[in-house]
Amino acid sequence: MARYDVVVVGAGLGGLTAGAILARAGRKVLVIERSNSVGGAASSYKSGELFVEGSLHETSDPHHPGDPKHDVLTRAGVIDAVTWVPSGAFYQARGGPIGAPLLMPDNFDEALVTLTARFPEARHGIKQVLGEMQGIVAAMATISQGRGALKKPREGLRALFTLLPCARDWSLSLSEKFDRVFGDNEAVKSALAANLSYFHDDPTTLWWIYFAFAQGSYLQSGGRYVQGGSQRLSSALARAIKTAGGEVLVRRVVSDIGLDGDAKTVTHTAKDGSDPKIVEAARIIGNAAPAALEPLMPADAAEKLSRGTARQTPSASLFALTLGLSKPPREFGVAAYSTQLLPPWMKRFADYGQGAALMAEEPGERMPPMSVVDYAAIESGVPAPPYVLSVLGPDLLSNWDSSDMDAYREKRGRWQHAIVRYLSSIYPGLGDAVVASSFNSALSVRQYLNAPDGAVYGFAPSPPASIWQSPLRSPRTAIPGFYLASAYSGFGGYTGVIQSAGVCADMILREG
Repeated sequence: MARYDVVVVGAGLGGLTAGAILARAGRKVLVIERSNSVGGAASSYKSGELFVEGSLHETSDPHHPGDPKHDVLTRAGVIDAVTWVPSGAFYQARGGPIGAPLLMPDNFDEALVTLTARFPEARHGIKQVLGEMQGIVAAMATISQGRGALKKPREGLRALFTLLPCARDWSLSLSEKFDRVFGDNEAVKSALAANLSYFHDDPTTLWWIYFAFAQGSYLQSGGRYVQGGSQRLSSALARAIKTAGGEVLVRRVVSDIGLDGDAKTVTHTAKDGSDPKIVEAARIIGNAAPAALEPLMPADAAEKLSRGTARQTPSASLFALTLGLSKPPREFGVAAYSTQLLPPWMKRFADYGQGAALMAEEPGERMPPMSVVDYAAIESGVPAPPYVLSVLGPDLLSNWDSSDMDAYREKRGRWQHAIVRYLSSIYPGLGDAVVASSFNSALSVRQYLNAPDGAVYGFAPSPPASIWQSPLRSPRTAIPGFYLASAYSGFGGYTGVIQSAGVCADMILREG
């Protein structure tokens, strides 16, 4: 029976990142993945001639020394294995309370200038909010170093003092924070957080501190896209594992996780259940939703894992429509790499939360908020033609009935046509240029990622009840020798997953 220092169940971004760090640190690592390729949500693929990006629109620049991904991807050996292409302006926001288009710059100083020029009556609030975001990003960058921060005590103390003024707002939602600062100025609220679907589907249940850190990370360093698609990053991580002597198996399904004493075991089979193999492991990392891992474990271990996440609720889900156009999107008026379309029915910033449930019904006049990304607007490396336009927005698993798959596909098709018509009303002629398409719903997310409720960001980034009751999300579980490395062990998105994977690897390395 083969024995490994670490077996990773799942080859998503978190599992691959933790595996690469551990393998490069001399640990014998095995990664097991049920799909045909590595990456999970961090994948890109071809559907006919259409290039489909699984999840990545943009992430903050990992080369910035204050970015939480910087140290982790450096230790994983992949920070320079891919090209991080600048995405230009952060986003163009239009519609809803904002009205005419506003181009949000990708740094704090220019964002302050742009927003105060557009909303002079809110200049003091804008300066306050951007200043707090900048302070939170700087402080979190220091604190996220963990024990490394102790080597620079002055910086650690400075970070803590920076966060002290935030204590009074610690348990606020994004809506509550914006209401305190901006009152009934719905336009400036919507402009500052037009890209809400990058984090959550409702500002009334999104933690202000998390938003400040995540949004501020973009404004600190600017947005970046992995040239050629997110699959290149996942593949680079898999290569790093193999180069360091580890193994990555695809098309293998984990059927059992044994957690008795030190002799932990993982049983994996071919997809049809044949060819069972058992390996021993000193430690096991789960790169999947806890609810998906629990059935593989002994009952007592599953109960411990379940109890540890009982207070957490699944994050938002998303729909993702990929369109292939015969002409570049800019010829139809798409003016930025990333555009945030707020619908006409959205009169208040908090109305955003109504968008996720719209697809429960047949398409009508009300369209959900949408993020539109034009990969041809930058040196993305995405093959064209057809020219790829990615459209995503909030969705719920409950919007879709999987009991009749033909009916499901027909309804999904009606929503696809309605979204294209809506886009054509904003960008005349765009609909006539569509030559290929691919539409994934919250149900698609659940089926492909095996994510409960179609969650795309792990657990919801909800506000804590108080500063003393912040959500405990850690790679460490109540099961000795069993860890998590995913959006479920930290916060979602590329940065959150990579950061939690680094913490997971460090925990294991410190234990010897």
